[in-house]
Amino acid sequence: MRVLVVNAGSSSLKLRLLGPGDEVERAADVPPVAAGAADVLRDWPVPDAVGHRVVHGGTRFTAPVVVDPEVRRELEDLTALAPLHQPKSLAGLAAVGELYPDVPAVACFDTAFHTTIPAAASTYAVPREWRERYAIRRYGFHGLSHAYSARRAAEWLRPGLRLVTCHLGAGASLAAVADGRCVDTTMGFTPLEGLVMATRSGTVDPGLVLWLEEHEKLSPHEVATALEERSGLTALAGTGDLREIDAAASAGDPDAVLALDVYVHRLVAGVAAMTASLGGLDALVFTGGVGEGSATVRRMAASRLAFLGVAIDEERNASVDGDAELTAASAFTQTLVIGAREDVEIARGVRSALRS
Repeated sequence: MRVLVVNAGSSSLKLRLLGPGDEVERAADVPPVAAGAADVLRDWPVPDAVGHRVVHGGTRFTAPVVVDPEVRRELEDLTALAPLHQPKSLAGLAAVGELYPDVPAVACFDTAFHTTIPAAASTYAVPREWRERYAIRRYGFHGLSHAYSARRAAEWLRPGLRLVTCHLGAGASLAAVADGRCVDTTMGFTPLEGLVMATRSGTVDPGLVLWLEEHEKLSPHEVATALEERSGLTALAGTGDLREIDAAASAGDPDAVLALDVYVHRLVAGVAAMTASLGGLDALVFTGGVGEGSATVRRMAASRLAFLGVAIDEERNASVDGDAELTAASAFTQTLVIGAREDVEIARGVRSALRS
């Protein structure tokens, strides 16, 4: 089955045409959703199916689903839970659907992998009426990436492992995975919770938000925009690009040094928390642009996680190119770098949905 994967992001639409063996036959990134996508796809072979990355599936969608009018309406109803992301996914569905009206479309959800999280980890200690009326719970995100890297790690090493998968990119999150099932994650009701990210703050004291609104008279929109777009590494070092921060830190820039330390501090604390949820750690997996590309972040994190048996080979860490194992001879926890392949995970979901 030839699958067209449509990954609608905040600033681009990633298109990948995968062949029966998941080989990439065509690839293109086009600016926001409908603009230019149809022009690109008209020159491509017609796929057998289309897989769409959809950020939020709520509590209703726990696996890939063939999109029909009813499903589309339900996805629209979930927009309030992901107002920055869901409209882009829906626009991608509409744009590609117009071009291929007779080709089945399958929605694959970033939240689905995390629906196996137990109630102890997914429940917020807030009033019951909030939880029930507004469906407030820990949803988790980046699930397609976590699912792929966990499955790839099990194929590489052995099944039944206790893994912490670290999706580190512009957005960042961790997942605790036991024998292929997610049991905890760092993102929550929104993708703002958890680790420090390129422009997002990660977890902050909710009292801080209330204080800013009450004492500084900032509107909810002003606070939300600042936490989403002007926080994280950007707030600490003036840029969200870890390559620039790494270079500046090496040159002794104090803001860059602090940014790296804060980033890794939160990362290491998160890995330890995920390990506690698992009851131990067999392997640590890095993926995403930073996870794959930053030897510095991997080195700093591994050094501070030595108490969990993590140790990496410095030469291999400095020369990562594609999937790699970094485990040092002295380590009793394995460390892998796995290239992010959400497109492969989506294609897998498409084939599963169409077979069922």
